[in-house]
Amino acid sequence: MAATAAPTPVIKVAALCGSLRKGSYNRGLLRAAKDLSKSISGLEIEYVDISPLPFLNTDLEVNGTYPPVVEAFRQKILAADSILFASPEYNYSVTGPLKNAIDWASRPPNVWAAKAAAVVSTGGGFGGGRSQYHLRQIGVYLDLHFINKPEFFLNAFQPPAKFDSDGNLIDDAAKAKLKDVLLSLYAFTLRLQGKCA
Repeated sequence: MAATAAPTPVIKVAALCGSLRKGSYNRGLLRAAKDLSKSISGLEIEYVDISPLPFLNTDLEVNGTYPPVVEAFRQKILAADSILFASPEYNYSVTGPLKNAIDWASRPPNVWAAKAAAVVSTGGGFGGGRSQYHLRQIGVYLDLHFINKPEFFLNAFQPPAKFDSDGNLIDDAAKAKLKDVLLSLYAFTLRLQGKCA
């Protein structure tokens, strides 16, 4: 009698964009990641919109509860196995909207804790690299575990064209690197959960 193959473990990834701009190249990275995930067995990516979140204000917390939009966001993070961040660099750091989302989800109980994470970024110059390093530092306190390699920084303005006019990633080399990040995140999440990768 032939042995049946074990089912492929499913990893649910919450994808967050630090830019609220409609044509954001960083959001384009997340769209590309979602498309690429269809070719990776067991990887499911859900885009989680942070734009509806109010500014963090503990006056909005009543008897240990959060506003409905905040609680819905927290539940999406809690249900995810891992997190994929894409964010531009603002003043050598993460964006205000992303920091706001991070802070809401870190309120007790911290729903980021013990999750695997990856960060990708695009922009001018270093491609958002300094924001990644700052996000990794924030992750230490949150108990988020970032993959170390591969790193993904993309200069959006260096030829050849990386994005189309709608902010969609069109560069094949960048897509291949992005897929490597997803494969690493998948394998690392399984290891962190004590499963085989």
